[in-house]
Amino acid sequence: MTGPTTASDAASDSAVGEETANAARRSRWTGPGALFRRNRPLWVTAIVAVCALVAGLVVGRFVVSPADAAANTTAPAPGLVTVPVAFGPLSNDVTIRAEVGYADPVDVQIDTAGLPGAAVVTGQVPSVGTPLSALSVALEVAGRPVIVLPGDLPSYRTLRYGVAGPDVVQFKWAMRTVGLDAGDPANNVFDEQAAASVASLYAQVGYSAPATDDTATAALRSAQTAVSSAEQGVTTAQTAFDKARTGASDVEKREADNAVSSAQRALDQARAQTPDDGAKIGDLQDALDLAQLKRRQLDTAPDTGSARAELDAARARLSEATVDLARAREAALPVFPAGEVLYLTSLPRRVDSVDARRGAELKGVAMVVSGATVALSGSASEADARLLKVGDKATADLPDGSTHAATITALTPGKKSSDRWTVALSPDPLTPDQVTAVQGQNLRVTIPVGATQGDVLNVPLAALSAGPGGEERVEVVEGDPRDGDRAATRLITVETGLAADGAVEVKPVEGSLSPGDLVVVGR
Repeated sequence: MTGPTTASDAASDSAVGEETANAARRSRWTGPGALFRRNRPLWVTAIVAVCALVAGLVVGRFVVSPADAAANTTAPAPGLVTVPVAFGPLSNDVTIRAEVGYADPVDVQIDTAGLPGAAVVTGQVPSVGTPLSALSVALEVAGRPVIVLPGDLPSYRTLRYGVAGPDVVQFKWAMRTVGLDAGDPANNVFDEQAAASVASLYAQVGYSAPATDDTATAALRSAQTAVSSAEQGVTTAQTAFDKARTGASDVEKREADNAVSSAQRALDQARAQTPDDGAKIGDLQDALDLAQLKRRQLDTAPDTGSARAELDAARARLSEATVDLARAREAALPVFPAGEVLYLTSLPRRVDSVDARRGAELKGVAMVVSGATVALSGSASEADARLLKVGDKATADLPDGSTHAATITALTPGKKSSDRWTVALSPDPLTPDQVTAVQGQNLRVTIPVGATQGDVLNVPLAALSAGPGGEERVEVVEGDPRDGDRAATRLITVETGLAADGAVEVKPVEGSLSPGDLVVVGR
């Protein structure tokens, strides 16, 4: 509840009100807005000026008079399109991608048909990268080596005495290259000398020669015995024949003469002493006649018929035994099994991959070998390939950014006309580091199919024009190309050369042309 107001209260209220009014007047002239309030006309004028400036800029940018709009749509006066005359080599190239590998990969398959048992790999399994040269052992199958020899004809049969053919010629040549004499390669027969060289071949690779068949060995021994017996029979028959042919010896004749003389003396004595003893004299006469007959027989030619027949029979038996022995020896001569040789061309070779495993039976491809040198293999369209030839030089881009020279070694058409051709290249010798870097890579290979002899003047094909006589010309700008048709120019007659990559070689015929001159390619 409020009490009555006193005089002192009224005086106090009056003082408070006056102070409040004074504070309000001070705040109006000293607060943040005091400056604006004191200069309000000036600020209003400034704001109006800024707005007018912005409006003018907007109108000037977007509002265009009809005359200005027409002027802006009119194209500027055209100038000449020019390029400078260049000076440098020109080359028309075929570019291909080529895989890097080793040359001429070959699948190696071993003929195991002649083995008596399973074709189990028992050792000498090469690792990838192993080089194979003449007399290398590529693999060991069933304890027997597979010997590498130079040649391009695969082994297709076992070489044994008497066979003839190109494989025998290849064997003799191969043996000659490793320093062994298997006979004259001009003789295509696997003769005794060729068979004898087989043992020397195996000795060089550290293996025994192939074992002779037991049956052949037994037949050889039997034939040798038969020949010895036949030779003895001939000797005996020859002795008997010689004796029969020569007749009685001087001793036998002398003995016969003595017998005749003795019989004659006995008869003469009997006749003298007992001439009447007819019986005795008769017996002595008979003895004399017999002695004389025997002597006469010693002077007649001997009968050699039976001795000759026996000698001929003995000789026939010896001849037959000798033929049998020769056959037995041939059958027992060393053979060269088809499964124990691997003929490879361009030795040495490098093992690229190995499928054979020790302890496993050999089936199919045993390994893949290739040439020991790096090769490039790519492909090109028929149109591009027909621009190339064996012996053409090429440039391969190596992974490190450098380039390396190569040479085309073979061009192989596709099986169908639409197929791409295979392009084989041989790089120039690579360092071991380069070989490692490029192995298995796909490289860009550039093959020039036409090139200038060094640096030449050249211009774009668009710079050429035809003169009234069909001659080639270029138009050289001597003034400012921006002047267009008003620019000063001169026509230079040129002789054109190689065209490549849109440029053409030019030689001035009339007038002068220098590198850097501006030639017109468009207006």
